[in-house]
Amino acid sequence: MSIEPGTTIPPWEMPDVSPDRMKTMAAILRDPYPVHWDREAVDAIGFGPRVINQGPLNLSYITNMLMAWQGPTCVRRLRVSFGHPVLDHDHVTATGTVTSIETVDGERRAHCDVFLERDGAPVVTGTAVVALAEATPDDH
Repeated sequence: MSIEPGTTIPPWEMPDVSPDRMKTMAAILRDPYPVHWDREAVDAIGFGPRVINQGPLNLSYITNMLMAWQGPTCVRRLRVSFGHPVLDHDHVTATGTVTSIETVDGERRAHCDVFLERDGAPVVTGTAVVALAEATPDDH
């Protein structure tokens, strides 16, 4: 299948954002902010009793989508904006669409709009540049 502007990137899903993973990541990242593991702290700032996922974890879901699509070394650039928090037990889906194709130093690259969505609404939005593993007849 040829990759061209308008191509949809296969989605990547995290069906249940785990509060246990958040707590583990808080320790790994040395992140002392209690909203990632303390339900009372989250409730005190108005989000109710659900802990908030770390931004790097949300970013990793988009990265996982890109790597599942074009391989583990494909990401050349990724820029995102964190619009809304992801809470424990949310079901999120990383999605994306190719917006343009270019060749740089002999490498075919896709420019993409990328999103992390909850209930069909974006919570993280951004752009990515991805090296394409797929060779097409146009490349020869």
